[in-house]
Amino acid sequence: MSPERYLRTFDVLDLLVRRKEGLRLTEIKDALDLPVSSVHNMLQTMVSADVASVDADLRYSVGPRAVALALRTVQSLDIRSLARRPLQELAKAIGDDVYLGLKLGKRVIYADRSLGTQRISLDIRLGEPLFLHSTATGKLFAAFDEKLAAQAMVDRLPKLTSHTITDVKELGREYERIRAVAYSKSQEESMEGVVGYAVPIRDAAGQIAAAVHCSVLTGRATKAHERKLLSAARECAEQVEKLLGYFPHGASSRPEKASRQTA
Repeated sequence: MSPERYLRTFDVLDLLVRRKEGLRLTEIKDALDLPVSSVHNMLQTMVSADVASVDADLRYSVGPRAVALALRTVQSLDIRSLARRPLQELAKAIGDDVYLGLKLGKRVIYADRSLGTQRISLDIRLGEPLFLHSTATGKLFAAFDEKLAAQAMVDRLPKLTSHTITDVKELGREYERIRAVAYSKSQEESMEGVVGYAVPIRDAAGQIAAAVHCSVLTGRATKAHERKLLSAARECAEQVEKLLGYFPHGASSRPEKASRQTA
């Protein structure tokens, strides 16, 4: 495979991960501005290697081999190991499912999960790219990353629920609000019946390296539970930050009840 064709394979994968419903050959051809024969041959090679899959409607999507490789890459990241115990303790304390959000290039994903004590666990898959306009974690990363925010503004803003933000100006105001309060909330914007919260985790340089995400069924999302959850999520984020070497204001350690804007 020529170097140019090798790089185009990644361009195709980048398109496929953005469209969960899959893409047809002509859609991929138009997006990449390539001859249909070249794209067809490339897709056939990718399908034969399980890097891509094709369904009965001739829609192409990410294949099992690519998904497995992506997950193995995520699993090799040190922050997953550092954050696992704090995330497990948080899930036990609040009873809700807790996720570790990460930014990989232009995509935001959930890299790890700790199940809460509630009987109903949400089917949210690890490794799948998150929408930057509807999920709490996606909005959090985009709000603090100009390139991600710009990407979200030009991308389609699919209306996933009746609460999803689909207006670019409104989304810009939402990002401003998130920056002001340093946390993100998705009020049934990504999934009906689910409220999401995301708190930033900063690294030694003070940059957002990850996010603590909590998914709560709307029936449990009372003001009292929200206050408890946000307080516990902040503490969880602070524990991971200390392990990453982040001490704000140059302090060698953070006071136990340090003031921090809620998540």
